[in-house]
Amino acid sequence: MNRNGAGGQRSVHVLISGRVQGVGYRAWCADRAQALGLSGWVRNLRSGEVEAVFSGDAAAVEEMLSAAFEGPGWARVSDVKVLGEAGIVAGGFEVRATG
Repeated sequence: MNRNGAGGQRSVHVLISGRVQGVGYRAWCADRAQALGLSGWVRNLRSGEVEAVFSGDAAAVEEMLSAAFEGPGWARVSDVKVLGEAGIVAGGFEVRATG
């Protein structure tokens, strides 16, 4: 897979579908990303999907992508689609308003 930046950094733009709204997915996602030392953001979309950018150490990004398929207990993730590479994000991980 392609990596952006130097030193094994990677940033990906993803779309997560399934039962991922109203189940605490965004908060879970932010907690997990922060625990992995990632920066980026997550938000609900009006379509019912969740959109996110995970940015940081390439191995941690891969771990987050795998974890995104699980989500919190009430979630039922049907797909985690990498839409493409994104620019490196710094400054922590945030939950954004619905887009």
